[in-house]
Amino acid sequence: MKVISWNLLHGQPPLPQGPSTDLGSIFSNLDFDLLGVQEVDENQPRTDGARQVEEIAQASGAKNWAYARTLIGTPGGVWRKPVDNEAELQSSQSSPSYGIGMISKLPVKKWHRLELGKAWIGMPLAIGSKKGMRLMYIKDEPRVCIIAELENGFTVATTHLSFVPFMNYFQLRKIQKFMAKLPGTHLLLGDLNLGWNLPEKLTAWRTLGIRNTYPSWKPAIQFDYIMSKEELDYSQISLAKMAISDHIPLAVEIKKTIQ
Repeated sequence: MKVISWNLLHGQPPLPQGPSTDLGSIFSNLDFDLLGVQEVDENQPRTDGARQVEEIAQASGAKNWAYARTLIGTPGGVWRKPVDNEAELQSSQSSPSYGIGMISKLPVKKWHRLELGKAWIGMPLAIGSKKGMRLMYIKDEPRVCIIAELENGFTVATTHLSFVPFMNYFQLRKIQKFMAKLPGTHLLLGDLNLGWNLPEKLTAWRTLGIRNTYPSWKPAIQFDYIMSKEELDYSQISLAKMAISDHIPLAVEIKKTIQ
């Protein structure tokens, strides 16, 4: 089972002056069985109204996918928390939104959406601009997790955790505790916003694949992880350099569960 986690930066180049790239052309050639993506758009003017998770699923030939809106509106602008049916997976909405997604070429028995909340405070973050990187104060956003129970016996989650210290750790533990109630071999994919392999050091889960993933033009720290609760036989996959995002995708091939 080939698994990839990738923060897409809504399909944009690492810096604003870079050329735009069609998502379909990238994902039609990307070999995977399961893909977790973060920072994806739906109906946003900046990405020409694309439903990016659905677009990726169609381009890759995957029949099973889920999109979780983390906010309604535009990140960095005016937005609010999703309510009622806006929080459903895969439902069609006309409002601009932003969130995370999971695309699977493997049959899915059941989907779950787990609300993770957000920090009350924000932080100054390095943002790409035409003049290079600059610091900007960013408010935290609502965070969610998508979990898929697969027919092959794996239960897989994807998420994008808060960039606020301690809050991201509490969100990680909330996911792991929720998954402990679910069957199967457990995997967690996503941008965890925790460097130095802290997710493994602070929990009983294992990191599959060690690679600096941010920033993409000069990777210096690992924020993106593929983690397992059980011990697995796997190999890390080296992907070619991509034309989009300020994150590098992380990929592994899982061979079997070690008893």
